[in-house]
Amino acid sequence: MWQIWTISALKTIIILIKLRRYSMPEVTPFQVLIVDDHPLMRRGIRQLLELDPAFHVVAEAGDGASAIDLANRIEPDLILLDLNMKGLSGLDTLNALRRDGVTAQIIILTVSDSASDIYALIDAGADGYLLKDSDPEVLLEAIRKGANGGKVFSDRVNEYLRERERFGAQEDPFSILTERELDVLHELAQGLSNKQIASVLNISEQTVKVHIRNLLRKLNVRSRVAATILFLQTRGIQ
Repeated sequence: MWQIWTISALKTIIILIKLRRYSMPEVTPFQVLIVDDHPLMRRGIRQLLELDPAFHVVAEAGDGASAIDLANRIEPDLILLDLNMKGLSGLDTLNALRRDGVTAQIIILTVSDSASDIYALIDAGADGYLLKDSDPEVLLEAIRKGANGGKVFSDRVNEYLRERERFGAQEDPFSILTERELDVLHELAQGLSNKQIASVLNISEQTVKVHIRNLLRKLNVRSRVAATILFLQTRGIQ
């Protein structure tokens, strides 16, 4: 959940920003588009950014379709994009923005620290992945770095990225699965139901459920959809 920022924390941020004003020349603020389907979240993000003169929020969008339209019309410098939204997901929205040639820095701002979500969004072209439960001063500094062209990730996200690098350098991430679990995952990735998988592999539907539960745990993902995405990105359908 989005943490409630204390008055003292916000005062600290204001002081730091005032000190920065005296040490840095004035620059044109980054034009920001906030995309989140929760009005309260959009308000909180806007209020945080308005503490820093480096940012100017030019528009807000409550869904992916509106975000795509706004991004193409106003051409913001920075887009802060939620992941789990009604209608188009953050991933679908990101893919559409990149297909349209939107060149803004796009930072994912979400509560999800799922490995599959992180890999999917970064592979799709996100310039950063920040968690909403970050301290406000840390979050603001990361957004500023991202707006300036840097790649920004929360600490937990960096852990997953380092883990994937180790997997890529040393072994197949699916090597921890049994042969039968791989069979189930392969059929799952083709869109088959539990009943259909049971029929193809000549096992019971209950056994399929057990294999799915085990492979989700081993892959550290939360859903069969997430497991499918990870499988397709790594191996594809063979």
